[in-house]
Amino acid sequence: MRFFRGFHAPAGQPCVLTIGNFDGLHLGHQALLSLLANRAGEQGLPASVLTFEPHPREFFSPLDAPTRLTSLREKLLLLGDNGVAHVHVQPFNACFSRLSAEEFIQSVLVHGLKARHLLIGDDFRFGERRNGDFALLQAAGREHGFGVEAMPTLSVAGVRASSSAVRHALEAGDLDHAARLLGRSYSIAGQVARGNQLGRQIGFPTLNITLRHRRPALSGVFTVEVEGLRHPPNGAAPTSEPRLRGVANVGIRPTVGNTPQPRLEVHLFDWSDECYGAHLRVHFLHKLRDERRFPSLDALKAQIGRDAQAARGWFSQYQNAPRG
Repeated sequence: MRFFRGFHAPAGQPCVLTIGNFDGLHLGHQALLSLLANRAGEQGLPASVLTFEPHPREFFSPLDAPTRLTSLREKLLLLGDNGVAHVHVQPFNACFSRLSAEEFIQSVLVHGLKARHLLIGDDFRFGERRNGDFALLQAAGREHGFGVEAMPTLSVAGVRASSSAVRHALEAGDLDHAARLLGRSYSIAGQVARGNQLGRQIGFPTLNITLRHRRPALSGVFTVEVEGLRHPPNGAAPTSEPRLRGVANVGIRPTVGNTPQPRLEVHLFDWSDECYGAHLRVHFLHKLRDERRFPSLDALKAQIGRDAQAARGWFSQYQNAPRG
C-alpha cells in the first residue's frame, strides 16, 4: 500500500475511490472496502481511499469530539489489510473546510484524484456546511464521466455497524458486542515506554504502552492478549508470534495519584524480560471490573492478584473465544 499526503493522484493515474474517516474499520467499513477492491479490479485501477487528519469533528469541536477508536498509524495498517492500494490523508484545516461542495468535486475528485468511480456510504455528506449529497455527486458524475455508487448500511445483530456503535459498546464494557461490530477483538497498538516501576515493586511488573495524547475508548481492568513479543527457543530466530495472555488496566491510576493522561498498563502471565521500545498490540477480550481507588498499595496488590486469577479463569473457560 502507498501513502500520500493530500489529494493529488500519483503520476496522474485515475482511481476507484472511497472517502471517509474509517475510524475503527468496523464490518461496515470492511464491506465497503471489499466492494471497492472488486470495482478497482474490474477497471484495472488502484483501490484508493481519501481520509482526513484530524477527524473533522476534532477540528470543529475539539472539546467534545468523539474518542478515536484507532490512531492514524493503526488505521493505515488496517486499510492496507483490507486491500487498499493508495491512501490519501488530507489535512483537515480551515482552508479545506471552506471548500464548497462544487469546489470539492472539481478540486478533489476531478482534478486531484481523477476518480473514475466513486463508492460512498449511504450517509456521506461533503463540502462546506455538509451541503453536498449523493444526488449532487450523481449529477457531477454524469458531467465529468465518473460513476457513483452508494453502499447500503450494514447491520450486525440488529444494530447498524458504525464507529459510534463500537464506541458505545466499549464504553459499556460490552467487548463481545464491540467484537461483533468490528469482526475482531478491539485492540490498541503502541510502543512500550519506561514507567515508574511500581508494578515491579509490588510483584506485578507491567508493560506501559504509550497512548500519545489519545483518549482511550474504554477504561477499567481487562483480560487481554498481546502480540508483538517473541520467545526464541535457545536463542534461535523465532518462527511465530504467539499471543501472550495477561491483564490490563486502562485509566488514571487513582490509588497512586491520578495521572493527567490515561495509561495502558499490561501485566503478562508468561513474560519477564524487558522490552522497552517494542511495538505491541493489546487485544481486549473481557472486562473484569471498573478502575477504582484502593486505600493502600497492599490492597491494590491483593486486587491485582484477584484480577490475574479471574483472567486465568476466563481463559480456561473460553479457550475457543473469538480472536481478531
